[in-house]
Amino acid sequence: MKRPIRILLADDHAMVRRGFRLILDKHPEEFNVIGEAGTGEEALDMVHQLKPDLLVLDVAMPGMNGVDVTRKVAQNWPEVNVLILSMHKDSNYVRETLRAGAKGYLLKEAVDAELLLAIRTVANNDGYIAPGVSNTVLSDYQRFVGSPLDLLTSRESEVFHRLAEGKTAKEISTELNVSVYTIDAHRNRIFRKLQLRSSADLVRFAIRQGLIHN
Repeated sequence: MKRPIRILLADDHAMVRRGFRLILDKHPEEFNVIGEAGTGEEALDMVHQLKPDLLVLDVAMPGMNGVDVTRKVAQNWPEVNVLILSMHKDSNYVRETLRAGAKGYLLKEAVDAELLLAIRTVANNDGYIAPGVSNTVLSDYQRFVGSPLDLLTSRESEVFHRLAEGKTAKEISTELNVSVYTIDAHRNRIFRKLQLRSSADLVRFAIRQGLIHN
């Protein structure tokens, strides 16, 4: 039997966290809320300690905001997927969070069924954008990105360049002082973002971008 999705809730409003927890607790076979955080810094500490599968994160956190928290999580714990909660429908907010490494963007006005759908989708490593956000958001995001490589976080970019040079995950993990598991997670995200299927695809992509020469 598949284990429940381990979820960390991060929002500065205790009532919001409580509301989400009540919804998720109705499905104990599927979801397990393992912690709650009230600030950005607290969220990062708890991600480090608890290693959740999914961080449900308010974009407007006190102290370190949700975008900065997302960026840190993507760099240091790429295996943790981030679902952003926001009151804002503006595409700039969505674009900012996606660039930081978030997998999903959910409006706080969402009904219970949409929250569950967003969590299931993001926990499955797929992207989710709230229907309430303008339908032009994704195309606007693609237009904004000058190069596909801009989709990568700074750490993913480091891993990408080393993979393009032919280095193994073990060699890269030694250079960057992280685990091989973390490098594999970065590699998987790079492949998804750049729509690559193999190491050979990655090398060909790097050649087309002028990063290496054949």
